[in-house]
Amino acid sequence: EVQLVESGGGLVQAGGSLRLSCATSGFTFDDYTIGWFRQAPGKEREGVSCISPRNGDTYYADSVKGRFTITSDNAKNTVYLTMNSLKPDDTAVYYCAAAFLTAPQVMGVLGPSVFREWGQGTLVTVSS
Repeated sequence: EVQLVESGGGLVQAGGSLRLSCATSGFTFDDYTIGWFRQAPGKEREGVSCISPRNGDTYYADSVKGRFTITSDNAKNTVYLTMNSLKPDDTAVYYCAAAFLTAPQVMGVLGPSVFREWGQGTLVTVSS
């Protein structure tokens, strides 16, 4: 019954903003770190941002730091990724995923490998 459901993707012009949502269920929210990944055509899946709902610790990839903000609403078991100043290079399918008892900073070292539960993805397209 573990579920992670992304929403909020769409088409936006460069410089615009979007907010992605990851609604989770079927597991103890505070025991997991929730991360956002993205994959563009011909590219490897890369970690974007991650948050520990338990203590609020966060991680951001260098490519998005200062533009994207990750937050959690623990009452709703939902994680958000607010994306500002979007660039065409941000175009990708965005996935949320959960890692058990993992520090957010691990995303920068191991990438997707420690994230075992995945959502279906939501497409973000940024036009120039």
